Amino acid sequence: MLGVTPGFTGKGEAVVIGVDEAGRGPLAGPVVAAAVVLGRAIPAGLDDSKRLSAKRRAVLDLAIRECCCWAVAVVEAEEIDRVNIFQATMLGMTRAVASLTAALGAPDCHVLIDGNMTPAGRCHDWHWRARAIVGGDGIEPAISAASIIAKEWRDRLMLEAALAHPHYGWERNKGYGTAEHMEALRRHGPSPLHRRSFAPVAQLSLI
Repeated sequence: MLGVTPGFTGKGEAVVIGVDEAGRGPLAGPVVAAAVVLGRAIPAGLDDSKRLSAKRRAVLDLAIRECCCWAVAVVEAEEIDRVNIFQATMLGMTRAVASLTAALGAPDCHVLIDGNMTPAGRCHDWHWRARAIVGGDGIEPAISAASIIAKEWRDRLMLEAALAHPHYGWERNKGYGTAEHMEALRRHGPSPLHRRSFAPVAQLSLI
């Protein structure tokens, strides 16, 4: 999925793209990567999504998607199991940036990524200038915006998944290995959305 602010083509323009992901640690559900180019009207109060209240994060998510250019890539549990969570995260970032730059007319861009690694040299399709910034989701507005979109997008996916798989409490834990989630895993076994390569799920599958 992507959204491009009306009137912004990006052709011939150098742009800064902020990138972040949500969902590396959960036992179930996808990892979601978001890429954002801030518009001229930058929403006030951007910050690391983890430091925002759920209410404030939802407001900012809507504001970002209305006035900025953005793209989201979702890597499902099956692919996470196939390539491992680190590589899945790199793939998600690559796909999000590829979608966004294609929509903007493949402009000259500089990608800022939260963390200490970029997909450069780790994903075959990555070919943009990139810089990793530790704690970037709290200090670089474009990365903050990406962190908010990724978090909110993934949370919505997990709320939908909870309706189809009600045993695990995903509407509360979003797939993380809480006591409630672990007990449900022991009682009901893993669902199709569980990451079977993750140790807690793999170990329970052997019982």
